[in-house]
Parts: sequence; structure tokens; C-alpha cells
Amino acid sequence: MRIHSKFLSNSVSLQHANHEPTIHQRRNYKLWFRIATYIFFALSGQSTATLLGRFYFEKGGKSKWVGALVQLAGFPILLPFYFFVSSKISRTPSTTVAAACPIQYSKPTSLLTTLALVYVTLGLLVAGICFLTSFGLQYLPVSTFSLICASQLGFTALFSFFLNSQKFTPFVINSIVLLTISSILLVFNTDSSSVLVSKAKYKVGFICTIGAAAGNGLALALTQFAFTKIIKKQTFRAVVDLIIYESLIATCATLVGLFASGEWKGLNLEMDEFQTGKGSYVLTLAWTMISWQVFAIGAVGLIFEVSSLFCNVIIALGLPVVQVLAVIVFHDRMHGLKIVAIVLALWGFISYVYQQYLDDHCKSFESTENENA
Repeated sequence: MRIHSKFLSNSVSLQHANHEPTIHQRRNYKLWFRIATYIFFALSGQSTATLLGRFYFEKGGKSKWVGALVQLAGFPILLPFYFFVSSKISRTPSTTVAAACPIQYSKPTSLLTTLALVYVTLGLLVAGICFLTSFGLQYLPVSTFSLICASQLGFTALFSFFLNSQKFTPFVINSIVLLTISSILLVFNTDSSSVLVSKAKYKVGFICTIGAAAGNGLALALTQFAFTKIIKKQTFRAVVDLIIYESLIATCATLVGLFASGEWKGLNLEMDEFQTGKGSYVLTLAWTMISWQVFAIGAVGLIFEVSSLFCNVIIALGLPVVQVLAVIVFHDRMHGLKIVAIVLALWGFISYVYQQYLDDHCKSFESTENENA
């Protein structure tokens, strides 16, 4: 009888062990589907917004504050997500994350104050980044702008190392190097659509774009830090919360800059002198706002599903994608270096995704071992 009971117990355990990987595999498929969705949002939003931003300045747009505002002011279109999107897509924080989050809040007001500080800090940082980016788009050739933006990878890796204990494996290092080289190659292409500017403005654009790259790296690392140490609710609802409150603060700060600088007074004249007409002017700004919000959903989603460094890898992957789309939309010439840059970017992207696969496989193996033990 004891033997029979023991046999039944072992049989049930075996069935449970065989069933467990199936459940884990289903979870993996859902996870990778979400990651793929966020990647699509990030790449499509980034590419469209960058091309429209280039179109705005090339066709007569001059306001740097408007160039910054359109990167932020589209957040109201996310309000339906805030009210209606289910927060069932969530991940349970692991014991490792819980152990790394020793912060305890004795009162709800303490948590609200901390969250408000997070949103205000990130919002002001993002407002500054958008303003600096607007300088870069106006004063630098697209290829040079892309080259400087590639340094964002290094800044994110540096800040993530200190804030989020980012680990550097050979595949991660290989991905960063390849994506950086692919962006560097773009600077050797002659961009005929670039507007010639004075050396002083070129230097200003260069410095501002470096500042924007560093700010983006810091913002991505801080966002991941906020999710793991403060917010702790890794759901799609938490993503939308962060984007909306952060964008609200950043939009208010940008509007203050727009009115304080006096640039708002020349917007009517700018609209009248826009080369493709008033309707095109309004549509360009409107679709730029929407595109940046699509990118924001993808970027923040990738941060809490994977990491800030992975999000940055996707952003770097989008740089040569923009070059390809520029050939289609603006009829730019496709040089050999652009093709090499695209190949290197794809290689770097696959390298990083493979590292994520290895990490996920190890976690799956450890989970199965623990269940069998």
C-alpha cells in the first residue's frame, strides 16, 4: 500500500513536472509577443516622428520650442488606455527584485509624494531632452545627428551599471559595439537635404545633441530604476501612468518656455510661410505628436519588460531604419555605407535578442529544477 501511494505520488509529481514547462512556455510566448509589440511601436513611432520632424524644419519650421512641444503634447490620446486598458498583463516580481527593493512606505501619502517626485523629475528631464533634440534636428545633418545619438548607448550602459546593476555579457557588448559602429558609418554619407548653417550654430547643435543623448541615457536608466524600486507594479497600466504624468509635466514646462521665449508670437507667420501650406503644417505637427506617443508606449514598455539598455538597443536599431525610410519618402540616395550600417545594426539587434533568449532559458531551467526539487 505504501509502495502504491509512493508510486502515485511520484506519478503526480512527474505529471506536474511535465506540465510545468508547458505553462512556462506559454508565458514565454506571451512575453515575447508583448516585447515584439513594443518593438514595433518603438521603431514605427521613432521613424515616423523623426521623418516628420525633419520635414517640419526643411519646409520652413523655425520654432525650437514647437519642435520640442510636438514630442510631448500628444499624451491626451493615451487617456482611453488609462481608463479602459486592463492591467491583467502583469508580471509577479521575483524574490530577487523584492530583495533588491527594501524601501518600505509606512503611509500611503509617503508613496504618493515619492511617485510625484519621480514624475516631476522625469518630466522636467524629458522636457530638457526634447528641447535639446530640437536644436540638433534644426542645426545638424541627419547623418551627424544619428552619429551623436549613437552615444546614447554608452550613456545608458554607464547609468544602468550604477543605478540598475546592469550586467555586461559578451553578446551585450557585441551588440553595443555593432550598433555604435553602424551609426558611426552614417556620418560618412553626404546628406544633400541638410541645410547649411554657420559654424557657431553647428557647434551649438553638436553640443545640444550630445546633451540630449546623455539625458536620454539617464532618463531610460531612471525609468527602469523607478519601476523596480519605487513603482513596483509592472503592468501596462503602470506604463501608461508613467507616460501620461511624465508627459503632462514636460508639456507644461515646454509651454512655459514657448511663451517665455516669445516664439509663440511668430507661429502665425510660420504657418503662413510653410512651403506646403497651412493644412500640411497642422497635419505635420499633429501626426508628429501622435508618432512620439506611439514611440513612448513602446520605449517604456520595453524598459519594464526587459531593461533600459535593451530599449536603447531598439532605439539605435531605428537609426538606420530612418535612413531607409528617408530614401523612400525624401528620395535620398542609398549609399553602400548605409547598407553596411543596416546589416551591422541588424546583427547587433539579433545579438542582444539572443542574449535575452539565453537568460530566459536559464530562468526556465532553474524554475523547473526548483519545482522538481
